[in-house]
Amino acid sequence: MRIRATVRNTASSHATTVESGEARRSLSVPPKPAGRGSAVNGGEFLMLALATCYCNDLFREAARLGLVLDAVEVEASAEFAGVGLAATDIRYTARVQSSAPPEAIDGLLADTDAVAEVHNTVRAGVPVRWVKA
Repeated sequence: MRIRATVRNTASSHATTVESGEARRSLSVPPKPAGRGSAVNGGEFLMLALATCYCNDLFREAARLGLVLDAVEVEASAEFAGVGLAATDIRYTARVQSSAPPEAIDGLLADTDAVAEVHNTVRAGVPVRWVKA
């Protein structure tokens, strides 16, 4: 499945959309106060991508294992030292509320860490190519 994100910014408008296969959705992302660019930066979106991926995958894997999750909270963070420098110290934590036994939740957390697609993409260091439009 091809996944795509688009940002269109002009002096008077700011629009963001995401697509997964045939499903397309607009996201409400405010422009910077001066109007040029997004008020949310790429590093923040990268951390959101990691947190969202792991959260969604926890629910997917729990359903596969027959576990019921009442609540999930995932926090991802990284250090960005300066312009043009890659992130360092990327880490995340997850808290799960469930009536399932603690050992089952621990197994779910570890198994989900192994299959989380965005995490595995970052870990693999997949090349990012600029393609002239």
